[in-house]
Amino acid sequence: MALRRQVFAAGSWGAEWHPDFVPREGELVMRQHWASSGFANTDLDMLLKQHRVQKIVLIGMKANTCVDTTARFGQELGYHVTLIRDAIGAFNWDEMRATFDINAPAYAHAVLTTDEFLTMLGKRTHEMTP
Repeated sequence: MALRRQVFAAGSWGAEWHPDFVPREGELVMRQHWASSGFANTDLDMLLKQHRVQKIVLIGMKANTCVDTTARFGQELGYHVTLIRDAIGAFNWDEMRATFDINAPAYAHAVLTTDEFLTMLGKRTHEMTP
């Protein structure tokens, strides 16, 4: 089953950057990871700490494995974790329920929709503008 669902296998569409998310000049890009967590055996924690990042916002695939594991690991490392509910995918609704209804309350500081997150960012940006 896992072999059939290698949605991020090298050379597949899942291994390519979505055109809207291609890294821009100067943005941080961690080296590739090999399992579920974006932190385990990668330079992500080091990169974030070097740039004094304290909050992480997670989107992507797959809710109950990669996103869940990265979020838990991030929380263990001391990051403020936000999940964007409608920008996280899975193969079925049970996987989504496991993440958002059972697991996330134990580690996530916030679970927001994209609109809620953008509204929050807009308010914060406006508050910071003199």
